[in-house]
Order: sequence, then C-alpha cells, then structure tokens
Amino acid sequence: MKIRIEDHVKFDGARMAKIALATTDRAQLDLYCVAPGQYQKPHTHGDQDKIYYVLEGAGRFSLGGKEERVAAGEALVAAAGVEHGLFNDGADPLLVLVVVTPPPPHGASSHDKGGAKP
Repeated sequence: MKIRIEDHVKFDGARMAKIALATTDRAQLDLYCVAPGQYQKPHTHGDQDKIYYVLEGAGRFSLGGKEERVAAGEALVAAAGVEHGLFNDGADPLLVLVVVTPPPPHGASSHDKGGAKP
C-alpha cells in the first residue's frame, strides 16, 4: 500500500485532527495535524508502543513526565506504559506521523483525540 501523506493533511479548528492512514494486524499508522495551540493530553497505553515522527513544525512532547522539544526530522518513542502527549506551542502547524503497535483494539480512545489550548 502506498500512501501520499500530503493527500491526507486536514486541520480541524476545534481540536487536533487524528487521521488513520493504515492499519494491519500488527501496527497502525496515523497522521496528527496539530494547529498552533492544540494538544494531545498526556496519557498511557498499557499494551502499545507509540512512535511520533515530526514531518513539519515543532512542538513540546511529554514523555515519562519530562518535556522534550521535537522538531521536523526527529522522532520520539513511547514504550507501553510510559506517559506521553504533545502540545503545539509554536506559530506553525505541526504534522506528526504516528505508529502504534499493536493497533488499538477498537480505534482511538477519547484521550487520543486531543483538543485545543489546555
């Protein structure tokens, strides 16, 4: 399966947009479109690892209670059970490719949907 990321970019003024790009039995690939001021609140997944790879922009990512500045071309890995989240504290849009393995059993939970300015 070939995916052209730019064809899926879509921002939502109300909250971070989480766009499902592909799911297999072992992994899920999402695109997070995070406008300035939007966020994904810190949360954990007991059984899933999550990898954030920033395509465009930069933001503050939380990992295990610590904050990291992550910019285009950088990745952050949250192992199962480690709290993680993100906040676009910049003036530019933030595009993040996200891999979750294994995929959630019933799609995203409410804390994965994010919001606007905390």
